[in-house]
Formats: sequence, structure tokens, C-alpha cells
Amino acid sequence: MDIRNEILATLERNGRIDLAELAVLLATDESEIANEVQAMESEGIICGYHTIIDWSKTGKEKVSALIEVRVTPKRGIGFDEVAERIYKYPEVASVYLMSGGFDLMVIIEGKTMQEVAQFVTMKLSTFETVLSTATHFILKKYKDHGAVLARKYEDIREPFTP
Repeated sequence: MDIRNEILATLERNGRIDLAELAVLLATDESEIANEVQAMESEGIICGYHTIIDWSKTGKEKVSALIEVRVTPKRGIGFDEVAERIYKYPEVASVYLMSGGFDLMVIIEGKTMQEVAQFVTMKLSTFETVLSTATHFILKKYKDHGAVLARKYEDIREPFTP
């Protein structure tokens, strides 16, 4: 595996790793690691870093939904233009081109289910190329981006013996 792939694999597992620690882990020079990371950021290979938060434990109201979107692609540009129009909204966390029964998967985040529903009906459904949408609210996250959020319940009660 080349150094770039090793850096990417490590950063994907732990985006907060210190470059000096990464250099030791990969048995190379810290300046080489720093140069490679900076180059990959400039080339758009590394697109950003994120922190996974279990919002259900913070007391902050936050609702996420998966929206299936069927669209009519435009000649010559396919789905790119409509995807770009969708991802420019701040409520949109992710947009994916999909195979199967729908074309785009849009992940929306809002304060309430009503706010998300309003986004779908007032903004997304008004696009002339959108044929249909189906909204699926995320009720609980068990695992997100490789991080387990819902730990298995451990029964700590003493066994009853008569």
C-alpha cells in the first residue's frame, strides 16, 4: 500500500490523529506526512473532517430524514445540476446519486419533523425536474460513519435463585 492510501485509511478511522503520531505509525517523516495531507486537501481528495455526535444525548432537538427523490435528468448534464441545486441548501447534509427505484438520496437535518417536511414540500418538491419524493425519518441511530452510537444493553441485575 502506498503512503497516500495508508494516510487516507488512518485519517478515515481517526481524523484527529496528530501528524507526528501518524508519522510514527507509518514509519515515515512528519514533514512527508504533512506535505502529503496538504497536497491531498488541495487536490480535493481529502474533502473535510467531521466529528460524529450522538445528538440524542445532548438534549438538543435535531431530526434527520432520508429523502428518496426521483427526477428527470437534463440532457447533457444528467443529475448533476439538480443535485447541485439541492446540496446548496443549508438543511441538506448529504446528496447521493443512487441506482434502483429512485435517483437521489438526500439527507436533511432540521429542528423538528415539521421543519423537515416543510423543506420537502416547499422547496424540494417545487423543482421542475423532481417527479416524486419519499421521506423516511431517522428515529434512532445505532451506527454512524463507523462509530457505534447505541451500546448494547447490559443486564446488571443479580440473578434470582429461590
